Amino acid sequence: MRIHFIAIGGSVMHNLAISLAKQGHQITGSDDQIVEPSRSHLIEAGLLPDQLGWFAEKVTEDIDAVILGAHAEANNPELEKAQELGLKIYSFPEFIQELSQDKIRVVIAGSYGKTTITSMVMHVMRFLGKDFDYLVGAQLRGFDKLVDITKNNKIIIIEGDEYVSSKIDPKSKFLYYKPNIALISGIVWNEFNSKISKEEYIKQFEDFIDSIPPKGTLIYNKEDAVLQKVLQDTKDCKINRHGYKIPDYTINKGVTYLNTADGDVPLQVFGKHNLSNIAGAYTVCEWLGIKKKEFFDAIKSFNTSIRYLEFVASSEGSVVYQDYAYNADKVRSSIHAVKEQFPNQKLVTIIELNSYDSLDSSFLLQYADSMRESDLSVVYVNINSCKELNKNIESVPDNIKKCFNDPDLEVVVSLDGLYSFLDGVKSRGYNLLLMSLNNYNGVNLSVLADRFFKDF
Repeated sequence: MRIHFIAIGGSVMHNLAISLAKQGHQITGSDDQIVEPSRSHLIEAGLLPDQLGWFAEKVTEDIDAVILGAHAEANNPELEKAQELGLKIYSFPEFIQELSQDKIRVVIAGSYGKTTITSMVMHVMRFLGKDFDYLVGAQLRGFDKLVDITKNNKIIIIEGDEYVSSKIDPKSKFLYYKPNIALISGIVWNEFNSKISKEEYIKQFEDFIDSIPPKGTLIYNKEDAVLQKVLQDTKDCKINRHGYKIPDYTINKGVTYLNTADGDVPLQVFGKHNLSNIAGAYTVCEWLGIKKKEFFDAIKSFNTSIRYLEFVASSEGSVVYQDYAYNADKVRSSIHAVKEQFPNQKLVTIIELNSYDSLDSSFLLQYADSMRESDLSVVYVNINSCKELNKNIESVPDNIKKCFNDPDLEVVVSLDGLYSFLDGVKSRGYNLLLMSLNNYNGVNLSVLADRFFKDF
C-alpha cells in the first residue's frame, strides 16, 4: 500500500510509519515540527520529510490510505486535499484496528496503571518467549519502540487510552480496538486534565465495555468504586467478567513478597498500586493461557516502568526514587508506598510544579494534606518561568503552602535553592522521593541524588 502520514513526527505515529515501512509499504509523511527521538528514528528509517511543513501537493490520488495524527488541525492543507480527493482517512487507532482484525486483541485501559500493566504483560510474554505485536503510548523498559506490528503474530497487546482519536474524529481511541480481552484498571475523572465533563468521561468507559465483542472478556479492578458502578450499568453485555484485587503480600528488609500457595515470590517493585497492577497483569496472562508458575517466575524480574517509582540511586541504606506527580492521589499513594516499604527510614519528598499550575489556586487546592505522611516535604517551582508569564510572583510560595495545608512545607523557587536544600539535609536515615511531570530544568537526577548523599 501507499500510505501518507499527516503529523508523522508524533511518538506513536513515527513508530507506526517505521513498522509499516518494514513490512514493505510505501510510506510518506509531513509535519511542521519533528523533535528527538522521532527525528533520528525517521532518519535511520529513511522516512524523514525533506522539509518541515504541510504540502498539499504531497497528497495524490494514488495514495491508498492517509493516517491523521492528533497533532494535525482540522484545517490542515494536506487533510483538506485528502478530503477533496475522497481518499480513505484513518486516525491511528482506526488503522491499528484495520491491521489487527485477525489477531487476538488485548487492550489495557483505565485512568491510571495502564502503562504499568501493559508493560508487565509484555515483560511476561517476552520472558516466556511468546511472540506478540504491541502498541504502547510511552517508552517501556526492554522495548526500543512504541509500535511493533507484524503480519504473522496472533496476539496484539494495546495500551488503550480514552482520549480523542484526531481533530476530525472525537471518538475515543480505545473504542476502535474491539478487544477480545479487555482490562480496566480504574476510573478517575480529573477536572484539571480533562476537557469533558465527569459524566462524559465515565460514559467513554461504558462505551468501551459495550465495544467488547460477545463472548469477549472484561478484566476489572474490584476495588475501584466508580468502575463498579459502570459495571452495573453495562451488566447486559454478553461478555465474560473477571475481577481482581490487591493480592496478599509481606515486606521484609525492603523487599515486597507476594504470598502465594506455592510460596513467597520476591518482587523488584513495591506499593499497593503496583501490587494491584500485578494482579491485573496476572489475570490477563491467565486468559492468554499462561500458567501461574510461569507468570510468577517472570514477574520476579520486572523492575518497573520508566519513571514509575523508579530506582535512581542508593548509598549506605538510603534510596532515591523518582515518580510522576499526576495528581494528589498519586502523590499520596507514592509517599505511602515508600514509607511502607522502608518503615525504619524517614522520607524527603520533592514535588516539581510547572509555572502555570503554581499560579492556579484551584489546581493547588487538590493537594491539600497530600504530603503529610512525608517527614520533609518540598515543592519546587522555577519562579523565573512565572516571571515570563508576567504574573505577580511575590505571593506564590505562601499561596502554595496555604493550598497544600502544610505549615512545615518548604517552597523552593530556583534550581540553586533546590541544591541548597539538598546540601542542607542531614540525609542519613532518610530516603528521597522526586515527583514531577517535568524534568527539574533538565538536571540529571543522579546529580540531585549525589547532593542528597553528600554527608555519607
